[in-house]
Amino acid sequence: MTLTTIYMIAVFAVFTCSLIIYAWIAGYGRTRLVNVERLVYKEETPEPTKPGIFDQIRSFTKRPTQTVDNVNGEDGEITETDAEIATRIQDRFSILGYLAEQVINNELRSLIIAGPPGLGKSYTLDQALLEHDPEKERHTVIKGYIRPTGLYKMLYERRNEGDILVFDDADSVFNDETSLNLLKAVLDTTEVREVSYMSERRLKDDTTGEMIPKTFEFKGTVVFITNLDFDGIIEKGHKLAPHFDAMLSRSHYIDMEMHTEQDYIVRIKQVIDLGMLKDRGLKPHEIADVIQFIEDNASKLRKLSLREAIKIADLRKSGKSNWKKVAKATTCKK
Repeated sequence: MTLTTIYMIAVFAVFTCSLIIYAWIAGYGRTRLVNVERLVYKEETPEPTKPGIFDQIRSFTKRPTQTVDNVNGEDGEITETDAEIATRIQDRFSILGYLAEQVINNELRSLIIAGPPGLGKSYTLDQALLEHDPEKERHTVIKGYIRPTGLYKMLYERRNEGDILVFDDADSVFNDETSLNLLKAVLDTTEVREVSYMSERRLKDDTTGEMIPKTFEFKGTVVFITNLDFDGIIEKGHKLAPHFDAMLSRSHYIDMEMHTEQDYIVRIKQVIDLGMLKDRGLKPHEIADVIQFIEDNASKLRKLSLREAIKIADLRKSGKSNWKKVAKATTCKK
């Protein structure tokens, strides 16, 4: 074999090896690229939103599954008469009135009032607070959304003995662990209740313009008026259940015991009997018509509430012959 032939074979072998190595590297590189691309896609693509606390826990805001018929014993078992339901609910509101007095007299550190929306659970406390503090110098009512920073500022503003801070259907405060930890601190049963917010950013008092300390002693009272069923939350074992259990251990808790459709109807009739529609100028026969409409359409009404009763009453008061047709169109589901 000549040197030229040997040289050509060697060149061919080197070239072949180079192609093999290049192909291997290129293939590995593509694999890495694909893997990296998959990793980035995984990171950039949002995971399906996990149900929040309001989707996972029991709440009074949903229409009760128990209907008028089975409350009255369609299956052969009579549970409660309307009179018994009325007495039970009235007892609860009497207890609420007593607790409201205790709050005003600074005898309670914390009170949680739980029940369905639109059936008067806020009214008793609101009236008591306005009679006690008409200028709202010693109490604040928060409705809607509040962040942990806003909560800390409000707690500082109402930190003094005799101050009252009310969260009325501001249930977003229960969906944040930072807020829950702040609340547990101010609801504590220890003699001295200190609360801290160790954020790098200093907070400013909106009233005085002064900087709020990162730790202060809280001597006020906190009241929650909520649509959430705390017992149901704890029973279901939601991840925030320990926080709710801790709040119950620090607070007086009253469930207004309105859980069925018939409970709702009886409560609406109670408030109407107290003069709610009479005060709006309706005559006795018109009031009777409103009550009958609610009872006849209870399962179809979008909301069984005092607000809905008022809307129906306003239509009846108009005197139009087609008021029922309009009421069904505007307050009932198809």
